[in-house]
Amino acid sequence: MLYFAYGSNLNHFQMKRRCKDSIFLKKINLKDFRLTFRSKYRAADIEPKKNSLVPGALFEISKSDEKKLDVYEDFPILYKKYYFYYYGKKVMTYTMVKKSQFRFPTERYLNVVKRGYQDCKLDKKELIRALQI
Repeated sequence: MLYFAYGSNLNHFQMKRRCKDSIFLKKINLKDFRLTFRSKYRAADIEPKKNSLVPGALFEISKSDEKKLDVYEDFPILYKKYYFYYYGKKVMTYTMVKKSQFRFPTERYLNVVKRGYQDCKLDKKELIRALQI
């Protein structure tokens, strides 16, 4: 199945450790969404926003990888699944259930995300924008 990562799972080392079958396919942008950080975990989330985009990565993952991600993302308590189509192919990602206020991420978490942006060769512009709220 196809999975869209936009937070700490962009980090190739972390993603491989978490999902041993995962294969990084390419970087893509999710249109009409914006990146933010929230909850007591200060983790990445996405929310609908016209004319905005979220840079991320497309991964091929196995069914057992998906089960591991479900546990890590605390599905369905903290995150729920969101599906969209990319060139006719169904893609799964996670979005937070409770849309709480913006919370600046911890330095440790943010460093993992920044490393992921480097791993996937993503433009940091949207990440910087998300942190300037």
